Amino acid sequence: MSEIIMYGTTWCADCRVAKRFFEDNKVQYKWINIDEETEFVEYVLKINDGLRIVPTIVFPDGSHMSEPTYLELEDKIKGN
Repeated sequence: MSEIIMYGTTWCADCRVAKRFFEDNKVQYKWINIDEETEFVEYVLKINDGLRIVPTIVFPDGSHMSEPTYLELEDKIKGN
């Protein structure tokens, strides 16, 4: 995987925060709405120990974050 992928929904406030972070910092990412692309729900459940947590953000190094705050994303992206 060579890109950041965010799994989320349109009604999720935390998804809007993550999108705003990526846009504010000009970070490219792929958005997958799991309400519309339901085939990805199983993957989200798998990496979150059976919980449907959005946003779930998967990074190129294989790590992931679930419901990160703006500051947590900043630390991850900027390597703090």
